Amino acid sequence: MPSRQLHFGLNTLSAGMHPAAWLTPEADPIGYIKPEQWLRLAQIAEKGALDAIFLADEPGLNLSEDGTLPGPSFAALDPLILLSSLAAVTTHVGLAATITTTYEEPYNVARRVASLDHVSRGRAAWNVVTTVDASVAGNFGARPHAPREERYERAGEFIEVVRALWDSWDEDAQIADKATQRFTRPGAIRAINHRGKHFHVDGPPNVPRSPQGRPVVVQAGGSSPGIDLAARYAEAVFVSAASLEDALAYTKELRRRTAAYGRPADAVRVLPGFSFVLGGTEEEARRRNAELNEFAGERRRQWLAWQISVDPAELDWDKPLPDWLLTSKEPASGSQGARDIVLNLARRESLTLRQILDRVLTWHRLVIGSPEQIADAIEEWFVVGAVDGFNLMPDVNPFGIEAFVEHVVPILRRRGLFRSQYEGVTLRDHLGLPHPERLAAVA
Repeated sequence: MPSRQLHFGLNTLSAGMHPAAWLTPEADPIGYIKPEQWLRLAQIAEKGALDAIFLADEPGLNLSEDGTLPGPSFAALDPLILLSSLAAVTTHVGLAATITTTYEEPYNVARRVASLDHVSRGRAAWNVVTTVDASVAGNFGARPHAPREERYERAGEFIEVVRALWDSWDEDAQIADKATQRFTRPGAIRAINHRGKHFHVDGPPNVPRSPQGRPVVVQAGGSSPGIDLAARYAEAVFVSAASLEDALAYTKELRRRTAAYGRPADAVRVLPGFSFVLGGTEEEARRRNAELNEFAGERRRQWLAWQISVDPAELDWDKPLPDWLLTSKEPASGSQGARDIVLNLARRESLTLRQILDRVLTWHRLVIGSPEQIADAIEEWFVVGAVDGFNLMPDVNPFGIEAFVEHVVPILRRRGLFRSQYEGVTLRDHLGLPHPERLAAVA
């Protein structure tokens, strides 16, 4: 069996990743607030021996001009609360929560994620984001949304403080000796007394060192500052890559920067998003995709326009993207990495809007086909070293991931590319990450 094995997360929003998912006959439009839907998804993920369930999040909500919500995709339960409930009904699958560094505080994040690691017995991960939507600032006082460079600077210091807090307790700090009436070992718990540009944090936290030593740190973002943040701190990265060329270039640059920070070049697991529409045959899959697209109508154009920060009226279904957009050097107001994915693809292949939307879904690679074709698409990128695996983004929940586990996973196992069962109990075990040594406190 090959030494490298695929890694899979399940990344899911509400009814599914397709903008029309909630409109399909089989979907429950409000399933995202029902525990039974999440329980079923967790059970499917664990049945397939997937590495983790990955929950995106944004602490805000943008309504349409008429004051309505166009669908459930951006409505969400708090990921830490939801994942804590899933920890009680699962035994192996990892639990990754997205938390912003721009509108949170390090002490709260360190405590809450370490708590999830304890209640899950070592399966927690924190997905670090800096929040691209400027409107979120209105939910957190009077300060304006910070520029990208400042947000990433804050994020770096934020991660350093969180890791220092996680390391405030030694592994053997708790003695709990009734005979001597001594609960902790002297000197085994320390304040961090951090004094930095963005944070003053004394510590220590009131949560002991967690089962994994530290929860896994994941970073989501493909801009240059995002790559740098991942290279310096992350252990896995969730990135957009619409083509093999993009994926190879991203991973090469990430490995280069990771080594430059004195870490092993392959220290970070690269897990791009993988959107898919699966059918028994390619014809069936394409028919299913066409039906979803018909349900979605103009939503598809609106989503892409939002992604690349333009007015939908600027985009014609059957024409290439406007020249001014393809040649623009102006930074995106939203996610730079997501915008680059679309524009690079459009520049390279002169695609129309309709053709682009046949290749990407929610700014991630889209594959439509049979189980063999989906497995082939995964294997192609993996064997050349472009990725370490994927964050799976099925079209409709829970049926898309159920079909993947039932029909694609067995093919990958037969090819020797994916585990037949879990070989450890923590998320670090699943990802092949080392148990971290305690870091010195941040000055």
